[in-house]
Amino acid sequence: MKLLLIILPLAVSFTGCAVAPWERGNLAKPQMALDPHPLQTELSGHSHGSREAAGAGGSASGGGCGCY
Repeated sequence: MKLLLIILPLAVSFTGCAVAPWERGNLAKPQMALDPHPLQTELSGHSHGSREAAGAGGSASGGGCGCY
């Protein structure tokens, strides 16, 4: 009886992990992505890194002043 009380909730909880084939189209929409604008995020990160790089010797661009 104790084994049944342990196995039954586990079996029920694992059934919710599967995605039906007809639901996959909804999950593949661009709005569902973790980062909806990956190119814009990459460009923003690059420009931020260029502005904040406080030239540690070599060819680091930017002065670290935060200016655009």
